[in-house]
Amino acid sequence: MNDDQTKGRLDQLKGEAKKQFGKMTDNESMEAEGRMDKGKGKVQEKTGDVKESISRAFNDTVDDK
Repeated sequence: MNDDQTKGRLDQLKGEAKKQFGKMTDNESMEAEGRMDKGKGKVQEKTGDVKESISRAFNDTVDDK
């Protein structure tokens, strides 16, 4: 697991918490902010997944030589 994956998951958790808090307090702004944080976290995690895949493919290629 790389830094982007970790940060992405944390942002998703933080976003979900904000979203739920916004729902509980009827704060639409907080709820929207939570959705944005969660979406940003998903993108960051996917970026980390791609980096991880490229790294593995590169290492497998180097190991085969």
